[in-house]
Amino acid sequence: MTTTFDALHDVAEAPLFPRDRPLPPTLTVRQARDAYLAENGFTTDEYTAETFSVMIFGGRAKVTLPNPPPRRWAIGLHDLHHVATGYGANLIGEGEIALWELMGGCETWIVYLLNASAAMGGFVLSPRRMLQAYRDARPAKALYRQGMRVDELLDMPLGDLRERLGIPREGLAKGERAVAAKPRA
Repeated sequence: MTTTFDALHDVAEAPLFPRDRPLPPTLTVRQARDAYLAENGFTTDEYTAETFSVMIFGGRAKVTLPNPPPRRWAIGLHDLHHVATGYGANLIGEGEIALWELMGGCETWIVYLLNASAAMGGFVLSPRRMLQAYRDARPAKALYRQGMRVDELLDMPLGDLRERLGIPREGLAKGERAVAAKPRA
């Protein structure tokens, strides 16, 4: 099975949609999620894997950790938050989405812990973007507290999901969707 860490070093598919703005609201959530996963070199394997890996020291090392049930439950919803907001999967984008999720409501200790860590890192790397993410997150309503599963959301239009989450139909991100994987040459 490919871990997230390994996928970060894989070559990502060429983007299906321009990266200079969030994904179009006319896509289904499934189409948008699949495009996000492909452009980042991710898969849904992590949603059920026993372990997950994270890069540290700028990708020079990895740490493999247990993937407890609360994280397995949250990771698919977390990916949908990326899709809805348009925040990237690089370090700053993870900080932005973490802050958005903290403002929108987390449900488990591990989600709070991971989000607090990522948000602090985001503030160190880009305080201005994090302040904007904070302003944008005021009306946030994270999926963690809505009692829905990923598979219940996949067939709805992305614009409808955004409205459900307190996000404008066009998304939040103002810049290019940064990706975690290396682009194709």
